Amino acid sequence: MEIYVVKQGDTAASIAANTGVPLSSILFNNQLTYPYRLTVGEALLISYDGDENRQVITTNGYAYPHINQDTLRQSLPYMSALSIFSYGFTTEGGLIPPKIDDTFLINLAKSYNSRPVLTLTPIDASGTFNNNLITVLVHNPEAIARLIEELGVQITSRGFEGVDIDFEYILPTDRVAFAEFVAAVRRSINALGFPVSVALAPKTSDNQKGLLYEGKDYALLGEAANSVLLMTYEWGYTYSVPMAVAPIDKVRQVVEYALTRIPAEKIDLGVPNYGYDWPLPYVSGTTRATSIGNLTARERAVENGVAIQFDETAKSPWYTYQKDGISHEVWFEDVRSYQAKFALVTEYGLRGIGFWQLMRPNLPGFLLMSGTFWIQ
Repeated sequence: MEIYVVKQGDTAASIAANTGVPLSSILFNNQLTYPYRLTVGEALLISYDGDENRQVITTNGYAYPHINQDTLRQSLPYMSALSIFSYGFTTEGGLIPPKIDDTFLINLAKSYNSRPVLTLTPIDASGTFNNNLITVLVHNPEAIARLIEELGVQITSRGFEGVDIDFEYILPTDRVAFAEFVAAVRRSINALGFPVSVALAPKTSDNQKGLLYEGKDYALLGEAANSVLLMTYEWGYTYSVPMAVAPIDKVRQVVEYALTRIPAEKIDLGVPNYGYDWPLPYVSGTTRATSIGNLTARERAVENGVAIQFDETAKSPWYTYQKDGISHEVWFEDVRSYQAKFALVTEYGLRGIGFWQLMRPNLPGFLLMSGTFWIQ
C-alpha cells in the first residue's frame, strides 16, 4: 500500500514513471479526470494491496433514495450493508416511508451482496425532525408494539435485512426508556434473523452535558443493540469555526470512552465522506459553511492554484483560497486522514466502519479500506 504526496513539478505521468505503477491505475485510484491536473500537497493512492492476514470488518454506508445510481454502484462493492435513509413514524407508531420510493436501493444493494438496512429516525409526516416523537413513542407501549410490527412487515415483505435506529436529541428523562425501546426492537428483529444497530452521539464521558449527549447511555445502548455506530464527525460543521470534520485526536477520545462501556466487537467507527468550505472571516452565528465532497474539495484547490496543507494533530487536509474577493478555508478527507481513522479500527479491534454518507463519490477511500481490511 502506498500513498504519495504531490510535490512541485509532479505530473500524474511522472509519478507513474517514478513509482512503476501504470498511469491508468493512478488515474482510476484517485478518480482523476482530464487534463489530470494536480496540486502540491494532495495525497494520491498509488497502490492498495493489503496483507493477507489483515483484519476482517463489516462496513456500512448511508444513502438517501435520490442518490445518483452510478455513485451508489461505485460504493456498494465495498459495503457490507446499505442503510437507507430514512423512515419516520407517527405518534401512534405508524411507520412513514421515504417520500421517494426506495425499492431500487433495496434491490441494488442485494445485487452487490450488501444488506439493505431500514434506518429509523424521528421524522414526522411533514418530513421534519421532531424529537417530541421520541418522548411520545418510548413511553407508549401500544405505539412501540405497532411500530415494531410495521418494521417486521417491511423486513418480511420488502427484503430489508436489519434496522438502524438513528435518534438524536433524546431528552435526559427519556434515556432509560429509549434504551428499553431499542432492546424491544432488537428482540423482535433478531427473531426474524436480522440485526439492529443504534447510532451514538460522540461522547467522551458518562455525564457529558448537552442535549445531543445526555439521552444516549452508552452502556445501556451497547447492551440493547447488536451493534453501535459512533457518530465521530461534525466537529467542524456548518456553523462552527473552520476546522476538521473528524479530527483524529477527538475521534480517539470518543473511541476510548466507548470501549469502557461497550465491547469492541459491537462498535463501528463513523467516518465522514465530505468536507466544508467556510467563507472568511468567520463570524460566530453568521458564517455558514457549505458542505462539499472530498473530490470536489481537491478539485477546488486545483482550480484555484493553491497547495493543500495537512494538519498533523487532526490528521486532516485543509487549504485556503480566494474567489471573487472572498477568502475561503476548506477542510475535507483524503487517503491520509482515512488511513489514520482506519488505524484506530485496527488498534482497538473495532467491529467495523460506517460512512456518513454515500451521496458523493469516494473511490480512493474505499480502495484504501479494501486494502487495509477484509470486508465481510
